[in-house]
This record gives sequence, C-alpha cells and structure tokens, in this order.
Amino acid sequence: MMMTELLLASNNEHKSREFARLFPGVAIRVPRDIGIDFDFPEHGESFFANAQGKAAALYRLARRPVIADDSGLCVASLGGEPGIFSARYGSAPGSAPLEAPRRNEYLLERMSGMQGRDAYFVCCLVLVLSETRFLAAQETVPGVIAQAPRGTNGFGYDPLFFLPQAGKTMAELPDVDKDRISHRGRAAGRIRALICGETDDREDR
Repeated sequence: MMMTELLLASNNEHKSREFARLFPGVAIRVPRDIGIDFDFPEHGESFFANAQGKAAALYRLARRPVIADDSGLCVASLGGEPGIFSARYGSAPGSAPLEAPRRNEYLLERMSGMQGRDAYFVCCLVLVLSETRFLAAQETVPGVIAQAPRGTNGFGYDPLFFLPQAGKTMAELPDVDKDRISHRGRAAGRIRALICGETDDREDR
C-alpha cells in the first residue's frame, strides 16, 4: 500500500515537522492546509481512544487518509500521571493548557523529594483509511525524569526525559537520533512498514 500524502489531525507545528521526518516521501498536510478548522476534544479514557477519535473525526470531514496520534508521559511514582492528561497537566478544568515550560515546572514540583523517577513516553498512532478501515500502533520508550530541564530540541516534556542509554535528555538529541529512539519514531516505524511496504527492523527495547 503506497501513499504519497497524509492528513495529520493536529494543529501543532512541532508535531507536523516531526511527522514530515518520520514519513519521508509522504507529504504531510494539516487541516488548515485544506481549509478545515479542526479542533477535537480529547475526552477518551486511553491514548488509543483519543487518537482513533481524532483520526475518525477528521476523516469524516476530509474524506482522505488521516493519521492522528495521542502521546503522553507516564511517571511510575505519580501513579502513571500525567498520562492521557499530559497536554493539560497542571491546568484547571476549562482553562487554557499551561505552556510547556510551566507544565514541566509543575511536574518537577509534584516530584519534589521523590527518589523513584522512572517514567515512559507513550505514543499511539491511528491511520484511518476509510469509514471501516484503520491501522493502529502503540509504542513506548523508557526513561527517567531529570532533576531539571536540559536541551533545547524537541518539545513538551522532552527536556525532562532522560535516556540512560543515550546519556542525554530527549531534548538534547539531534533529530535523527530522537526519531530512531522515541516513542513516536517507533510507532511511526510500525505504521510506515504497513503503508510503504517497508520492513521495520527497529529492535525491541
């Protein structure tokens, strides 16, 4: 199944640039590129529910292949927080989400004095091809929450997510390394293998 264009169910510029890297040879469009004002409330109870809901909703509007993701950070010592609420973590119900630096500060405040700092990133990708057909992949990458932000690459919680095997936070990695290691890179590899006829030889970690 070859594909030359995908509509991304997101208005996030950081994410659209990342998807363009993760799907080489596939033109990534966003809703505004085709004149659609798209905003989907993420009220699902799982990463999959949010990703599938977004992709299906935009497909109904655009009638073309749509890919959506829902990603988040899960911290063991916080009982899995922020999880599916990662983008809204620390903000009051009904209020605007905090900017990423303030959200990171809030996470560090919540973890003050905690010894256990194990965490993992999750990414669920759903590609909707028609009303009755979709592909899904969910991947994770383990890490540790750093004591303070480090690095300027990436976005979201990347400056706090330390990768022991790399000796760096996600935000300190060049794009080529991040795309190979990250939860979104791993999930994209699974989807790419299906739509581009590639073999995803990424090692399980």
